[in-house]
Amino acid sequence: MEPLEREYVMGLEKGLAIIEAFGLRRGSLSLTQAAEITGHTKASVRRCLLTLCRLGYAVQDGRQYRLAPRVLRLGQAFVASEPLARVAQPFLEMASERTRESASIAVLDSQDAVFIARSAPRRSLSGGLGIGSRLPAYCSATGRVLLGAQPREHVTFMLNRMARPALTPHTQTAVQDILREIDQALRVGYSISDEELEIGLRSIAVPIRNGRGELIAAMSLSVATSRLTRQQTIEQLLPELEAARRNFADLL
Repeated sequence: MEPLEREYVMGLEKGLAIIEAFGLRRGSLSLTQAAEITGHTKASVRRCLLTLCRLGYAVQDGRQYRLAPRVLRLGQAFVASEPLARVAQPFLEMASERTRESASIAVLDSQDAVFIARSAPRRSLSGGLGIGSRLPAYCSATGRVLLGAQPREHVTFMLNRMARPALTPHTQTAVQDILREIDQALRVGYSISDEELEIGLRSIAVPIRNGRGELIAAMSLSVATSRLTRQQTIEQLLPELEAARRNFADLL
């Protein structure tokens, strides 16, 4: 066996897969459901769930299991230890205050753009979004910016394998159309998702690069379509994003 394979802890993999399964199910799980989602045997799933219960990360209620509040420590550990999120927060708050719109920083996690920092005014069209929220990369402005840094072959392969549901009548779902949007974002330096995630919501995003020029995140502003047209979104929000991006990049 390769050295890395000898160090691999399969039990840890199973435990983390079960924790993620609760998110996919969006509720409690039975042994059978957890085994079906993770692909592991019911016996191994039972051992993992009982261990999670013993450690305080899960709770058993009859034949059902649910996550306990202690599991929030795992997400908080990332937020607390990730310098990108800490450095970004003041710039997001300034951008949100100046525009009165929701500002976010997202990174790519497989097929999703995940918010790691966010600032929203009291009135917000998508008030349910927060740190840790995930948006499908194929139809979100942040996701398309982030996908632009990935090898074209990898992006094409991923898009062909993943489900691409039409979340609204405006959602781009064809692979070639999505690739065209990604190419457009690379060419002009920003991406717009126009009511593709939610009717009445338009988002614009720009790339965040480190000192080596590597794309590490995307910064976005979201606005109600009733407030700004697409052209007004570009004219009014893009300069704010660019200013925040430049100030933020100076600290990376």
